[in-house]
Amino acid sequence: MKKITLTTELINLASYSNTLNKAQSELLGLSFPLNDNWQESIMNKELSVGDTNLFIMLRGNLALKAQQQIKSNYKLLTTFHNPKVQKTEKIQKPQELSRVKSLEIYCDGGCQGNPGKSGSGLALYGADKTKPTLIYGAFEAMGTNNTAELNALHKALSIAKEYDRDANITILSDSKYSIDSITKWAYSWKKNNWKKKGGEIKNLEIIQQAHQLYEELKDTITIKHVKGHSGIEGNELADRMALLAITSQTQSYATHYYENIEEILL
Repeated sequence: MKKITLTTELINLASYSNTLNKAQSELLGLSFPLNDNWQESIMNKELSVGDTNLFIMLRGNLALKAQQQIKSNYKLLTTFHNPKVQKTEKIQKPQELSRVKSLEIYCDGGCQGNPGKSGSGLALYGADKTKPTLIYGAFEAMGTNNTAELNALHKALSIAKEYDRDANITILSDSKYSIDSITKWAYSWKKNNWKKKGGEIKNLEIIQQAHQLYEELKDTITIKHVKGHSGIEGNELADRMALLAITSQTQSYATHYYENIEEILL
């Protein structure tokens, strides 16, 4: 994947009044507000072409809502300019079940507005870590970011269940809420007849379904939290698939067929 090196010229081009906004800082992995030597800390850092474009587009003293909207619009734009053949056939797996020894499943959810149009995406990596299988779906006309994240994690667990129990399977999500809901909080909620102090349990149905799968698989899989939008390829691909589910309004999960992974990540 082509990389762009951050130079003084590029940093000056993207900064406004010698500073960056919160979205730009997050894109570069910087804490916000910025410290005094922020420019030195990112000098010669490498970004993808897509992240470089977004870095510049976010320039300005923008409200947080405007920053998030620009990020959302840019991802939609890249999806629009990357039309690949998409089919709704049976989801392909990285390798045949009998031969799988290792599998990583990245899952992510996205929402335009909260609530708003939502979708879920996944990226599956076999042992060789090449040519990941990309999956998208679970479109909801009026969903939330949390429901989309939960749907993605539920699908990841469903896929893991299909594989041999001797396989080394890791599920990776950038949603602490989703992970904690099914691996921690669900135990106390279930003990109290699926009730909690202070009100209703939101997204209860999907949490119950995902927790049941987790109970069946917890001794044979690993669930990890990863930082979102930090350049991790699997997480970025799952995010792009969630956006594809929204733009295509695909409800049933489908495989996204592609030729060049770099084009998806632009």
